[in-house]
Amino acid sequence: MAETGENQRYLPGIAFPTNLQANPDLVSCLDGVRDVLVVVPSHGLRDTLTRIKPMVREDSRICWATKGFELHSGKLPHTVAEEVLGKGHPMAVLSGPTFAKEVAEGLPTAMTIAANDTEFADDLAQAFSSNNFRAYTSDDMVGVEVGGAVKNVLAIAAGMSDGLGFGANTRIALITRGLVELSRLGAALGARKETFMGLACMGDLVLTCTDNLSRNRRMGLALASGKTVEEAQEEIQQVVEGVLAAEAVKEVADELGIEMPICNQVYQILYEGKSPREAVQALMTRELKPENL
Repeated sequence: MAETGENQRYLPGIAFPTNLQANPDLVSCLDGVRDVLVVVPSHGLRDTLTRIKPMVREDSRICWATKGFELHSGKLPHTVAEEVLGKGHPMAVLSGPTFAKEVAEGLPTAMTIAANDTEFADDLAQAFSSNNFRAYTSDDMVGVEVGGAVKNVLAIAAGMSDGLGFGANTRIALITRGLVELSRLGAALGARKETFMGLACMGDLVLTCTDNLSRNRRMGLALASGKTVEEAQEEIQQVVEGVLAAEAVKEVADELGIEMPICNQVYQILYEGKSPREAVQALMTRELKPENL
């Protein structure tokens, strides 16, 4: 990347800004740095934060674009960050409907920055915003992080639905009821209701469920075609966060006693060998109930 000035594997043909430098050495990267942005999959967050901890200054401010619960502990990214780095730092999460390719191409995009420090949120919004990129601020880190975690699982479901040829009616039912599941879990963890209707929850959910730039949706399409999880992962050639997220979400939901039938069916397909058609049948034959329950 340093030699070519681009990420030829994932974003070929898109030149880095002139002020962006690729550097493999964490020590020199963080030397004299106040604000740190970490962008790794959820299963690598704790390890990455642990590695950078010796270089983090007392006045450092930390943000991340990581989506997902930590597997087995069920902890959200901000809790992991507080455990590793302590609670004395301003911290923020960046999330929302932001396909990397479209952002890199300069297409108009909006996202949410949720922080435990208003000044940090405002500074990040100013730093990231441009003519083609708009950042909104929030103080609901839990709601934003839950949205980023659960939407990937639901996108696998949407991909399977479309792959099976079930049509637009099924897709929108999955998205709508999926938002209910996401909101249910978020509320149990202390998120605010209005966050669920924002960019980081409803916005990211709709995007990830409906466009084939989504790796999670493509995983669902591949599973519907008869491929195994391993075969689909090999075909996609990138981390499919929803696979690990399905296990983590189930663990958290079970612990809290939260009913999440769509996410549970995705888990059974990924880890228990259930077929996508059997999962749809299980969802459609559930006991009837009022919509708001």
